[in-house]
Amino acid sequence: MTSSRVNGTAKKEGVASPPTSADRITVALIPKAEGDLKLLQDRTSLSKTDLVNRAITLYEFIDSQQRAGRDLLVRDQQTGQTQAILIL
Repeated sequence: MTSSRVNGTAKKEGVASPPTSADRITVALIPKAEGDLKLLQDRTSLSKTDLVNRAITLYEFIDSQQRAGRDLLVRDQQTGQTQAILIL
């Protein structure tokens, strides 16, 4: 029986096996981030895993938009006031 890896997936006899489980990481949170995570869990009822995944996806979107030269804006729906967001 032959075995090889294609795109990170093990193949045996020409049949790809399902991908392995997601990457796992351990993160040391500063107290502010820990408190914010707890507030988000309480407000959204989402798990820590869901919140971290969403945070990474959101940061990637923001980073790609800024690198493309786009402005990120927040508008207050009641006052109409608009503020630019700058993440360094």
